[in-house]
Amino acid sequence: MTPKYNKLTHWLTNLHPVWFTLYTSFTAFALYTCVFAFRKAFPAATYSGITFAGLDYKSWLVISQVLGYGAAKFVGIKTISELKAHSRSFGILLMVSIAALSWLLFAITPAPYNIIFLFVNGFPLGMVWGMVFGYLEGRRMTEVLGASLAVSFIFSSGLCRSVGAYVMRDWGTSEYWMPFVVCCIFTIPLLVFLYLLDKIPPPSAEDERLRTKRLPMNGTERRAFTKTFLPGIVLFTLCYVLLTAFRDFRDNFSKEIWDALGMGSDPSIFTKTEIPVSLIVLVCMGSLMLIKNNKLALMVNHLIIAAGMILVGVANLLFQTEIISPLVWMTLVGVGLYLGYIPFNSIFFDRLIAAFKYVSTVGFIMYVADSFGYVGSIAVLVYKNFFQANLSWLEFFISGGYIMSVAGTILILVSMLYFHNKHRTWKKTGPTGH
Repeated sequence: MTPKYNKLTHWLTNLHPVWFTLYTSFTAFALYTCVFAFRKAFPAATYSGITFAGLDYKSWLVISQVLGYGAAKFVGIKTISELKAHSRSFGILLMVSIAALSWLLFAITPAPYNIIFLFVNGFPLGMVWGMVFGYLEGRRMTEVLGASLAVSFIFSSGLCRSVGAYVMRDWGTSEYWMPFVVCCIFTIPLLVFLYLLDKIPPPSAEDERLRTKRLPMNGTERRAFTKTFLPGIVLFTLCYVLLTAFRDFRDNFSKEIWDALGMGSDPSIFTKTEIPVSLIVLVCMGSLMLIKNNKLALMVNHLIIAAGMILVGVANLLFQTEIISPLVWMTLVGVGLYLGYIPFNSIFFDRLIAAFKYVSTVGFIMYVADSFGYVGSIAVLVYKNFFQANLSWLEFFISGGYIMSVAGTILILVSMLYFHNKHRTWKKTGPTGH
């Protein structure tokens, strides 16, 4: 079912592809930046001095939210892959409304009983990415569109934490009310950009010819897809687990890391690293649209992910040998991390579907990877707090970077070899198990 056509949709349908891409890229970027404010402002606070059941309060908050977010990914494997286009805007609005209400309840409920509301916050927001990306997938410009959406992860994460820090410092807002206040600040822009994105027309016939038609998948179709590509799915999912756990740790405990580096008192520090990271990753990801051959683009995606994870290890080494400053180190780690993480959230799966001409939807594969990714994120937090409690946040972060760099690079290169051979067989014998 196509979106309801009005004057804006009609205008967008006849717009030049370049201007359509700019409109859609900016709208998706801005919308998800606003959505992130409903999730990621709270790491700007430390919530220090409170422990519960042997674990510090902030770790409980992070674990609770990640549990909700991760649970949503498992539910989303079915829900998002079956979601109809006409339900997206209402679904997004409903999910962010629940998330905002959870922060209000968090603010008025005493600690530690308010921990549960982080789970309530994370669960609906875990559904939103698939709904937003549904507007963008399967188009000839999906690299640029997807990169713009995914780069919003980087920019908005820093922006939301900076806004949260300013709200506490300049408005005198408490750590408990700050997340809800930030939600209120971003509500009107979110509604505007949701309206604008909802008016874009569906993929054209030319889009479907170049990138394969995208359709909802039922249970039988999801099982067939998994059976067909199972070894590759296992390999890139394990790699993505490492990236997600590392990225989540960097997001949630960047305040503690910056404090350890003696630079945590400046609210703008959260955006000083993320703006250059966003620009570098956007250029790298967007340039992949120049590669018309879908199989070649899939291989290049693998190489970019590997290069990003190698960069994290190299940046750690340069920092520990005092060759680069803390600011440069965090920037390079961010570039490497997101060069690995962003392809999975925008174009890796889109090119995978297009390379094998497999009628399906990105939402299904993404939510499979994401669900296990957040299980890994929770496991890392539990391990840090119960088995490495004496290790500082900074030391643990550096050690995790080395592990991700080595293990992740091996996994993604083996995945690259698998899909190369799979595609070669596919061309000779056709699809199997589909």
